[in-house]
Amino acid sequence: MKLTKYSAVVLSVAFTFFISACSSLGMNIFSDADEVALGANVANEIAANQQEYPVFRGDPALKQYIKSQIFDQILVANAIKKRSVYQYELEIIDRPDVLNAFALPGGKVYVYTGLLKYLDSEAALAGVIGHEIAHAERRHATQRMTTQYGTAMLISLVLGQNPNQYVEIAANLFAGLSLLSNSRSAEDESDKFSIEYLKETRFYPGGVKFFFEKLRDDGKVSAGGGGLETFLSTHPDPIARISTTDKRLKETGFSVFSYTNYAGQGVFRNEYVQNITNRLPK
Repeated sequence: MKLTKYSAVVLSVAFTFFISACSSLGMNIFSDADEVALGANVANEIAANQQEYPVFRGDPALKQYIKSQIFDQILVANAIKKRSVYQYELEIIDRPDVLNAFALPGGKVYVYTGLLKYLDSEAALAGVIGHEIAHAERRHATQRMTTQYGTAMLISLVLGQNPNQYVEIAANLFAGLSLLSNSRSAEDESDKFSIEYLKETRFYPGGVKFFFEKLRDDGKVSAGGGGLETFLSTHPDPIARISTTDKRLKETGFSVFSYTNYAGQGVFRNEYVQNITNRLPK
């Protein structure tokens, strides 16, 4: 059926209201298959830009240890629902100047060597990785994209003007990874689920806050710089998240410890130095 100009306008208005409602309710126009396809497109773009995102090519035992002893152990948590749907992978970016990690739609997680050098326990790294997996599980990137692209995409589909939307979206997502900048609510939700994931592992569930506590105590958050620009642009308000994590730990019956005064069960400081820090380039 060919749409008249009038009916096209009506549908345009209707879809605008529909997407506004979807956005306010946290709904998402992308399917899980879309997530996987979109993430694969962006991963290809990242792989092609080795100047900005150089793959770590040092000791292969480093990546293997993180994958088998941390990443894979988190993925078996019952709270993770899409392990058989998404293509969860771990990649290490060799940028010692960047303290950051991020996840793509569909499950690929990237960790910078700068972050690996800065952290000092397996629990802290597990907390960060759990947080990033939660971004994928909770589909935060495509929720943002539903808000930003949804109306235009749906209208073009209805009008039969359907260019390759993935190409456009992937290009915009790749441009500085700007669409991976998460809202406070998305960051809060990912912190919450990191705790849920780690509760089922050998790691202290509050590891997600250890990175923030170290940043705070080192005076890096207020000063900025030192490799933190990218992190602070994509992970807002790290200090407030410490107290929120402490509150959640208390509510779930776990003791509250900071990264400075707890070296007991579930932290694994010595193991981190031996298997991760010592395998990074000096």
